[in-house]
Amino acid sequence: MRRLQAIPLVSAAADNRGTAYSGVIVIVDHDNRMLEPVLLQTFLTVTETRSFTQAAERLGLRQSTVSQHIRKLELEAGRRLFVRDTHSVTMTADGEAMIEFARNILAANERAERYFAGSQLRGRLRFGASEDFVASRLPDVLREFVRTHPLVDVELTVGLSGELNQKLDRGELDLVCGKRRVGEDHGRLIWRDRLVWVAGDKQSFDASAPTPLILYPPPSITREIALAAVERDGRAWRIVCTSGSLSGLRAAALAGLGITVFAAGLIPPGLAEIRSGLVLPDLGTVEFVLHSTGRVMHGPAAKLADAILASGIRLQRVEGRSQSGAV
Repeated sequence: MRRLQAIPLVSAAADNRGTAYSGVIVIVDHDNRMLEPVLLQTFLTVTETRSFTQAAERLGLRQSTVSQHIRKLELEAGRRLFVRDTHSVTMTADGEAMIEFARNILAANERAERYFAGSQLRGRLRFGASEDFVASRLPDVLREFVRTHPLVDVELTVGLSGELNQKLDRGELDLVCGKRRVGEDHGRLIWRDRLVWVAGDKQSFDASAPTPLILYPPPSITREIALAAVERDGRAWRIVCTSGSLSGLRAAALAGLGITVFAAGLIPPGLAEIRSGLVLPDLGTVEFVLHSTGRVMHGPAAKLADAILASGIRLQRVEGRSQSGAV
C-alpha cells in the first residue's frame, strides 16, 4: 500500500520530487508520483454529483474517461475512493478524506498559475443570472471571482432565463447561468433538481377552489411547466400574482395569496414544499446550465464558468431556508 505524504514546495528549485513552486502543497506517494490536478477535478465533480454520468456531462468528457480518471487516482492513492454499483455511487472513508486534500491542491495550483502567469486577467464580462440564483451561493462565487480578478469589469444582469438567453443571442451578454428543460442540449450542465410546489410555511388552501398560482411572467420556464402540469391534471386554476422577481414571488407566498414553484434546492427562506393537503401534479425536473456565445469560451467568461462549474451542486446549499414542513 502506498504511503501518502503532504509536502510543501517552498522554492523554485527542482529536487528529487520534481519542480517546486512557492506556496504550493502537493501530495506524493512513496514512488514520488504526484496526484494529478485533472484527476482531482474529476474526483471532486463525482463527489458533488454522486454520478459518473452527470460528472461526465459537466466536465464535457465521456463517462469512460471519468471512470479512467477515478481508477487512476485510486491507483496513485493506493486507496479505494468510491463504492459503485448500477444504481448509486457511495464514498468510502478514504474518499471523504481525499475531498479536502483535492480542494487544497487545486486551489494552490490555481494560485501558483496566477502568480507565475506574469499578468492578471482583465477585460469586461457581461454576466446574466436567472432569478433563482438570488437564493443560492452564486453571490459567494461572484465575490471570490471579483476578489481574485480585480481588473475584470463584471456587469451583472438578473432576470428570467428566457429573457437572458434572448440577450445572449443578441450579443448583449457573454455568459448566462439559467435553466433548461430536461432533454434540451444547449448549455453546459451544472446540476439537476426537482421542481416543487411551494407555499408559506403552515399555509393551507381550499382543495375544492381553483388553485391560486403565483408565477413569473412569460417567458418563464417554471411558469410554462407549472401551467402545463395543472392543465394536464384537469385542475381549475387562477393566477393571483405575477412578479418578475424572486422577492415578489416570495412576498406573495408569505402573505398566503397562493402557491408557487421553485427548484427543491433553491426554496427561499420562510417557504416550504407542499407535502400534504393539496394533491398537486408532479412538475418533473429542471436543469441549471451555463450558456455562452460560442462553443469555446475565452478570458473572463471562461474563468467564471470554470468557477461556477467547480462549485456545482454546492451552489444550492444555502443555510437557514425552510424546505420541510407539512404545508
